[in-house]
Amino acid sequence: MSSLDDLQALLGEPAVHRQPNLGDWNEIEEHVGAALPGDFKAFLDAYGSGVISGELAVFHPRGSRPLLERMLGNHQLFAERRKRALSTGDFEHVPYAFHPEPGGLISWGYDHSGDEHFFLPCDPDPDRWKVVTMAHGEGCETFDGPFSGFALMFVRRLLDVDRYHGIEPEALEFLEPEDLDELVAAGEIGPVQPSFEPF
Repeated sequence: MSSLDDLQALLGEPAVHRQPNLGDWNEIEEHVGAALPGDFKAFLDAYGSGVISGELAVFHPRGSRPLLERMLGNHQLFAERRKRALSTGDFEHVPYAFHPEPGGLISWGYDHSGDEHFFLPCDPDPDRWKVVTMAHGEGCETFDGPFSGFALMFVRRLLDVDRYHGIEPEALEFLEPEDLDELVAAGEIGPVQPSFEPF
């Protein structure tokens, strides 16, 4: 099975079965000057815009928050940040240029921890592009692609946290075991079950 198959098996069937339209991606790919990774488009054509496991937000071109609008805003915002950082010599946290600069990062989503996610168009074949995560105020991390492999790792990481993940350590001493059990049962702390919530 591919990483896309594995991701879809974890998330389950989409709530709404969408009819993919080959034209949905034309405007974005024309703007980017290249095709986007196939597994990214296949995932979004199946699921649409939404949030993976309550944390990772992704955007379809025809969603309520269209991908191209988000791309344009993010590319401008991050290019300006990079320009300021370069002018002060503090380019460590923004080592990559942003589209439309040649080879610049291409925005595709964010997570609720404040990290932004981009494609790094490092190969003529978009299915070999890497994923770059710009951690909020802490620089960036580069992952081998494809998109579905990154998203699968993200989902598995949230699933594989300890029982009390998400609660401040200081709060543990004030809560009774049954209170903690209640929070875990309600899904407020602990592992995050794989899911997809459309928006």
